[in-house]
Amino acid sequence: MTPHAWILPLTLLLFALRLDAARGNEAAVALIIRGDALDAQLQTAGALDAYLEAEKLQPDNPELLIKIAKQYGESMVDLADEDRRRAAGEKALAYAQRALTLAPDLADAHLAVAICYGRLLDLVPARQKVEYSRQVKIHTEKAIALDERSDYAWHMLGRWHRAVADTGALLKGIVKVVYGGLPDASHEDAAAAFEKAIALKPDRVAHHIELGLTYAEMNRKANAKQALERGLALPSKERDDPGTKARGKEALADLAKE
Repeated sequence: MTPHAWILPLTLLLFALRLDAARGNEAAVALIIRGDALDAQLQTAGALDAYLEAEKLQPDNPELLIKIAKQYGESMVDLADEDRRRAAGEKALAYAQRALTLAPDLADAHLAVAICYGRLLDLVPARQKVEYSRQVKIHTEKAIALDERSDYAWHMLGRWHRAVADTGALLKGIVKVVYGGLPDASHEDAAAAFEKAIALKPDRVAHHIELGLTYAEMNRKANAKQALERGLALPSKERDDPGTKARGKEALADLAKE
């Protein structure tokens, strides 16, 4: 063999490896497109299957990991058993945290982590609930700092303010320990955050319903009724919309009794 005879086989090997990588990337893109289409049709299980197949080809794609976290989180809607809901929520959180590790300056990664902690709040013990609430705030504020036009980040900030403002006396001691003091939170700040979310994305059902629920707690009945009716009039486009609308209808009925 001549001194340079090995160059051709090596070149062919590198070409073959690049070709395989390109084919794998094309397959992953096709699977992600398929998952996106199924997600748009609210077919969570099918979208999740497509994304998980794509993950085998692109395990370090943070945007893909966020999509998987979203599907696991939304699958909680279909699970009646609390243990199974929590397990799905924990899977969602694990994927969101992987995305954040890969892309710490990606606003959507912080938002995904915040949303996952929020979904788990009602499924964990009191002290853990308070710590998860703290994580919601940390990652929501980071998401807003990275992308102030993220409507759902403002929505999450509104949810956080209202939840903390509604904290009962039994939890306040734990809140003080975990936060190092009672955090500043109010219904007024919650309403302002939801109003910002609506300004950025007025066709999202949850923004209007949550604003209406906040106004109701502030005893601003006319504003509450208006916001709830606007939310209920919008078409349902997201997996959580039916449940959100059910809470809105219940609140509207309660306002009618007063």
